[in-house]
Amino acid sequence: MKAKITASSPVPLVKDVIYSVNWYKEKCGFKPENFFGEPPAFCILSRDGFYLMLANCESEKIVPIWKLRPNTSNAYFWVNDAKALYQEFISNEAVIDYELCIQPYGVKEFGISDPDGYDISSGRY
Repeated sequence: MKAKITASSPVPLVKDVIYSVNWYKEKCGFKPENFFGEPPAFCILSRDGFYLMLANCESEKIVPIWKLRPNTSNAYFWVNDAKALYQEFISNEAVIDYELCIQPYGVKEFGISDPDGYDISSGRY
């Protein structure tokens, strides 16, 4: 039997794992699954069967991908209803990085900015 990949997870480096976990929980509906370290320096979060892993950054400098290559996200989540998720994030007072729109490649998407400046995008064909 051939092995298969069953999931993937972005692993953004963050300034403060606890702060970021609470932000992703309150603004994006992620649930913390496991914390590691004392004090916690790593956390696995989940939502709808998908994962996000946050790790404390040992360096003073965090550079989101969009600062190195414009219009590029640090994480992208494919969703079944971009408009509903967009409305959910607005009602949770997430910082909208770019509004819900139809991209030239045919995807209805939007982006939010997390506490470390990462662009997290979500969309649907």
